[in-house]
Amino acid sequence: MRTGRPLLAAATLAVVTMTAAYVFGPGAGESPAASEKKTAIAAPSAACKADARYPKRELRGIWIATTQNIDWPSKAGLSPERQKADYVKILDSAAKRNFNAVFLQVRPASDALYKSSLEPWSQYLTGTAGKDPGWDPLPFLTDEAHKRGMEFHAWFNPYRASYGDSTAKLPASHPARRHPDWTVKFGGRLYYNPGLPAVREHVVKVISDVVDRYDIDGVHFDDYFYPYPVAGAKFDDTAAFQKYGKGKKLADWRRGNVNTLVSEVDEAVHEAKNHVKFGISPFGIWRNKSNDPAGSDTSGMSAYDSIYADARAWIKAGTVDYVLPQLYWPRGHKLADYNTLVRWWSGAVEGSDVQLYIGEGLYRVGAKDDKAWTKPGELAGQIAASREQKQVDGAVYFSAKQLLTNPLKAMDRVAKTHYSRPALLPLMKERGGEAPAPPAGAKAAGTKLTWTPSAGARAYAVYQVPKSGKDCRTTDSRNLVAVVSDPSYAVKAAGSYLVTSLDRLHHESKAVKVKVDAV
Repeated sequence: MRTGRPLLAAATLAVVTMTAAYVFGPGAGESPAASEKKTAIAAPSAACKADARYPKRELRGIWIATTQNIDWPSKAGLSPERQKADYVKILDSAAKRNFNAVFLQVRPASDALYKSSLEPWSQYLTGTAGKDPGWDPLPFLTDEAHKRGMEFHAWFNPYRASYGDSTAKLPASHPARRHPDWTVKFGGRLYYNPGLPAVREHVVKVISDVVDRYDIDGVHFDDYFYPYPVAGAKFDDTAAFQKYGKGKKLADWRRGNVNTLVSEVDEAVHEAKNHVKFGISPFGIWRNKSNDPAGSDTSGMSAYDSIYADARAWIKAGTVDYVLPQLYWPRGHKLADYNTLVRWWSGAVEGSDVQLYIGEGLYRVGAKDDKAWTKPGELAGQIAASREQKQVDGAVYFSAKQLLTNPLKAMDRVAKTHYSRPALLPLMKERGGEAPAPPAGAKAAGTKLTWTPSAGARAYAVYQVPKSGKDCRTTDSRNLVAVVSDPSYAVKAAGSYLVTSLDRLHHESKAVKVKVDAV
């Protein structure tokens, strides 16, 4: 077991009436056109002062929600060709802004956007739950992300069984229909009971199946654990509590059930494929200081008390690789100030090996209910604020629809101000990996650099050496011009270039130098 990894907390602030505002919460010879230096060059000396505007490593991700056709597919019943085209459009928009990760929802409600023997096809593909769409989307979804140098994280909802509360309307093969005793009706929906060992076993089996059969890079949970409170409704898990509670208080038992599932998923994922990352996107407030001295100076809903999600426990137990708290409030918010929460989460992971990314409320940009979100620069300002905390290793935006619509051109501002250069992924020591061999046979022909693929390389980084000749590639990304999956790159200017090999976790090889004489 690892030490110190926080689970991602969900981010809908019930107290601030945002609950309805969102749904849940990647050399041989010389070229005739160039003289090429084929030997790998050593890492440069530490002569470059890091430029904070261009972090060398930073996760930049986009959530792609499939539930209720929020982001993809744009509506149910589209042809496979149209579904593919819509997905490529999202990825191209992300790639244009130098994103390097996608988090796509593959299991919205005990269903599957991939071929599964354990759960039925999702209704969001065809419009009919259980209907075969005629293709398995997941290989395409992962491949297209990898082609663009992006990680693909498969996003699962662990406990939601159905958006309705009737098992009779579910496909005959649906686990909730076959095991109605696993379920609890609450707020007009159907949930699996987190207190039942059989439920945890099924969830782990579903996730392990995807990890085993598909080339994903991560397993991701959002903020939905026990359901969010509904006025006048009770989550009736009395029988399970009486059977398995063992003298604990109900709230402690519920948190323990979630902690157990997180631990079991963590173990199963890494036993199957050690390189696959596991993380959670928790609600943005763990607890308020008024409830707990260790909490944040906020006054919103507490994930710990309301949905029984204890992200600090996951961090301390080492059962997640990263946490991605959903901080969907602006700077200066009276009840949940963005800056306050970024500092709190930074402190929560400090000293652990858990990486911290910030969930950004792109969907809130332009909202008229909060003046701060009517300002085009709020989102870019939040990224600047989070970068001031050394524990923050990146950001993920909710969601893909707004990446395309670009409200107030806020994402253009983020990209111009903060993502003008690509970035490599933050390294995770415990996920293994090693730098591949440097590219061989690197050469230039006209404007095109080419090289021989390196064994174990998922991608390649291309740097343009400035006229000064000063090589700062190990310090920051000021000279990083591209991360490509194919062993080639079309340059835009004459000069010297460096090419390195990257494994799937972005361990980087030594560089090979190639000179382009003319363009």
